[in-house]
Amino acid sequence: MSLEIIPAPSPNFDARTAPPDMIVMHYTGMETGEAALARLRDPEAKVSSHYLVEEDGRIFSLVAEERRAWHAGRGSWRGETNCNAVSIGIEIVNPGHEFGYRPFPEAQIAAVIALTDEIRGRWDVPDNRIIGHADLAPTRKEDPGELFPWKRLAEAGHGLWAEADPAPGEPLAEGAEGVGVFALQAGLTRLGYDCAPSGKFDQETRDVVTAFQRHWVQTRFDGVADGLTRARLMAVIRAGAAST
Repeated sequence: MSLEIIPAPSPNFDARTAPPDMIVMHYTGMETGEAALARLRDPEAKVSSHYLVEEDGRIFSLVAEERRAWHAGRGSWRGETNCNAVSIGIEIVNPGHEFGYRPFPEAQIAAVIALTDEIRGRWDVPDNRIIGHADLAPTRKEDPGELFPWKRLAEAGHGLWAEADPAPGEPLAEGAEGVGVFALQAGLTRLGYDCAPSGKFDQETRDVVTAFQRHWVQTRFDGVADGLTRARLMAVIRAGAAST
């Protein structure tokens, strides 16, 4: 059965240059869903998404999937730097870290899963290209954040998730240098982040580690690569390789 989608057209779109093969999850980061919907449809704002999912599970369609919505902005994932051109953006109503970040209701997540099901029925979107806004823009964005149930999504068949016991060794943090940092950066790059290995744990590396933790660790998101973070990274990379 098809989902009930509420039309709410936005003028903020242009032509695609390639079929979509990525899904980007966002939170709205505004005080109400109504305010977010209005902004995504405001021609002066010059932002949009393909869909908006309210906390009660209602789904609004703003931009046709065949068109490019303006949701991702500057960023990179798996070498793709024009993420708007190849992605479908889903805005999920939540006040975000600025206005009172809170868990995502069951009805909302069920709707996100059902919508993702339908999108993937129309387009070829690999699991390793179902990501959060923070994954492609870790120095700028935090959404959808550490409360978003990525594990639940993966259990429903969408995206990557993996468990792992903590790896041995001291945590790696900003200021560290050496082969361990190089290996960490190489792993993050292999997964999809823009984190060229240098062997120096700088601020950008910390931001990338934080984004990874918000998605795949969620019990800590301080940018310190402890044993659990490093083990999860390797496990998620293996899960991604097994899914291709």
